Amino acid sequence: MDVKDYMQAVGREARAASRHMAKADTRSKNQALDAMAGAIRRDAQALLQANAKDLEAARAAGLDTALLDRLALTPEAVEGMAEGLAQIAQLPDPVGAISDLNFRPSGIQVGRMRVPLGVIGIIYEARPNVTADAAGLCLKAGNAAILRGGSEAFHSNQAIAACVREGLAAAGLPATAVQVLETTDRAAVGELITMKEYVDVIVPRGGKGLIERISEEARVPVIKHLHGVCHVYIDDRADLDKAVRIADNAKTQRYGTCNTMETLLVAQGVAPQVLPRLAAIYREKGVELRGDEAARALVREMVPAREEDWHTEYLAPILSVRVVADLDQAIEHINRYGSQHTDAIVTEDYGRARRFLREVDSSSVMVNASTRFADGFEYGLGAEIGISTDKIHARGPVGLEGLTSQKFIVLGDGQVRG
Repeated sequence: MDVKDYMQAVGREARAASRHMAKADTRSKNQALDAMAGAIRRDAQALLQANAKDLEAARAAGLDTALLDRLALTPEAVEGMAEGLAQIAQLPDPVGAISDLNFRPSGIQVGRMRVPLGVIGIIYEARPNVTADAAGLCLKAGNAAILRGGSEAFHSNQAIAACVREGLAAAGLPATAVQVLETTDRAAVGELITMKEYVDVIVPRGGKGLIERISEEARVPVIKHLHGVCHVYIDDRADLDKAVRIADNAKTQRYGTCNTMETLLVAQGVAPQVLPRLAAIYREKGVELRGDEAARALVREMVPAREEDWHTEYLAPILSVRVVADLDQAIEHINRYGSQHTDAIVTEDYGRARRFLREVDSSSVMVNASTRFADGFEYGLGAEIGISTDKIHARGPVGLEGLTSQKFIVLGDGQVRG
């Protein structure tokens, strides 16, 4: 079977499975999720062994450090997958929920009911945990899923897929409700994003190049973010100890994630006090600093920042630093150079915090917290299928509600329109 025929068969099976999933009851879906979590915990060692094969091949192929970091599974990461599925099982089922039900003058009641999207295609690179997260979220939201992981994570994804199939079987749900593609042929992606008759939405997770290609070539709607140029602004009314902790964590807790800080903005009133302290921490952790003239006057070892640095998502131990006059200049910088992903302010001034929340045009805006919290698990969504910086349908971490839609419902008692 060639790739086109294979993908058409996958699409047909997914569409059929989506009709079963749309009417699956909450108990069956939760039973499947719990069984998946149990299988992942039981097979943790097998998952780590499969991941070791992928890591060995990735190193031999010369893949960069950031990608290797995203590819690697640890015992903690495997447990995190299982815990994410268990959390999804505990979340309220959004399917069938009715809201905004009101009587109209005609006597009819008009409201909205939450319903599944249908078939969701997910294309992702490196991160094998996405296989479990995406399967769990799509399942709980009553959808069928077609998952296309990167070739570099093939063994890991297939091992996780076996646990997913086991969970579906335990609950009597169709095995084709979650299909992890068994081909690494890149042509499969081109087929998946153009199968309008079978796929309702595409969610790409990966590098900017992948997401740009899918956005340009897809013939079905796409939920996406291109990149994460995230900022932390330290206000001149910040608690500086708090600011140091947040700016350290936002950059160094993990380098290769989309919610990692890439640019630090510091108010000129506190820059002499806080920048040398932070520079010492970053120096010890091997972070290269690229600063504007004012920042370099305070920390001599900084490399001069170029215009392109303010636009760059490094995904590496590199940080751009700028000293700004005040909150206005910080907001102006973020809205000019940011990617509408995640931005944070550190301040003890309530009014300034409120202004930052209102005026920064990003999908997650934070006060006195690390940007690393921009994550479905941390937001209480159980897991996330991705981050959306779009403004229509879903924005920010996409959890269960983002994988459903709403339709109008009308309840009458024989009314006719005059």
